[in-house]
Amino acid sequence: MEPAQPGGQPTTAVPAGAAPSAPMELNLPHDLSPWGMFMAADIIVKAVMIGLAFASLVTWTIWLAKSLEIFGGKLRIRRAVRAIGEAATLKQASRALDRSGGPGALLVRAAEEETALSAGALDHVGGDGLKERVSSRLSRIEAAASRRMSRGTGVLATIGSTAPFVGLFGTVWGIMNAFIGISQAQTTNLAVVAPGIAEALLATAMGLVAAIPAVVIYNVFARSIAGYRQILADASAGVERLVSRDLDFRTVAPTTALAAE
Repeated sequence: MEPAQPGGQPTTAVPAGAAPSAPMELNLPHDLSPWGMFMAADIIVKAVMIGLAFASLVTWTIWLAKSLEIFGGKLRIRRAVRAIGEAATLKQASRALDRSGGPGALLVRAAEEETALSAGALDHVGGDGLKERVSSRLSRIEAAASRRMSRGTGVLATIGSTAPFVGLFGTVWGIMNAFIGISQAQTTNLAVVAPGIAEALLATAMGLVAAIPAVVIYNVFARSIAGYRQILADASAGVERLVSRDLDFRTVAPTTALAAE
């Protein structure tokens, strides 16, 4: 006869040497690693994740290419500013930058071309018109160089602003499918509910992974490009000073010759 517990309830005898039974473990329906959740996700959620992964790849590709471009551009324009500052005339600056590329050399060549085109008129009119024409050409070269340096940064801004919402769309779609699966299974067991919600939240996580670096890189590039534009403006101002100095020399030379006679 089985011994009774206090209160009259019989107890079940446990055979000697037998271990107590462990609680039943719940087996999750599938792998909950990121790759497993991706493979088990709905086709719409998969498309969202693939798009976000591609956007992240684009972000880092632009970062690498644009970083090299900005570094090289700043290096060339700084050399041009140094050469322009050390030159006494426009011809000296042109000789110093003869084998150089980049917008600094273009600024000097544009000023030389405009000065050559206006050489015949300078004997009869003042140099104010030449200064205006040179300034106009230099400003156009500055604007073109700035646009060229800014290419690609708009893509970063687009990815940074839209990626979280794309990931949220994938999350909403995945949670809808998870609730539909819950209603069809007629159970609220965590082992059934958790995988679908985890798959949905993975889309939001990927959206943030794509957006946060894009925003940070865009802000870094915006500051770097602003600094590049400032150096470019310094080069343009240096070329304008050389043109003005050449005009002064041109005016002083005939006066000196007449005084010598």
